[in-house]
Amino acid sequence: MELNKLPKITKRAGKRVGRGRGSGKGGHTAGRGQKGQKVKEKIALLFEGTKAKKSLLKRLPLLPGKGKLKPRRKPQVVNLKFLNLFPANAEVTGESLAKLKIVDHSLIKTVGVKILGDGKLDVPLIVRLPCSKGARKKIETAGGKVITEDEKDS
Repeated sequence: MELNKLPKITKRAGKRVGRGRGSGKGGHTAGRGQKGQKVKEKIALLFEGTKAKKSLLKRLPLLPGKGKLKPRRKPQVVNLKFLNLFPANAEVTGESLAKLKIVDHSLIKTVGVKILGDGKLDVPLIVRLPCSKGARKKIETAGGKVITEDEKDS
């Protein structure tokens, strides 16, 4: 054991500014300079001064359509090569992927899961998730089948 290779276990507290000369950080200005807006108060993150023609938020383009203010959330992506962890003729759903810790369980309901065709599939599987065209073709050539929402009804 070498003393210079021991892990650090102590955490140094941050410097307390504005607590007089003995604090180690200046006298009455406490590291904030002399005068000005930043000395007196905290400035908002998006503040650009009064002479700005248009603020940053006004200059950004808006998304078109009805839900333009809602965030666009893309589904979690799983490549085919990760599906080789399943046994033959197993059913692939969001819950089964979460059990194998391939996808995050909390995001299955909110954003969903999509299978993409990167990699090689060696095992025939029954996939009950949305797939890309390439992934669907590779699953069917491996001997499996893809069942989507619209195919369940018929």
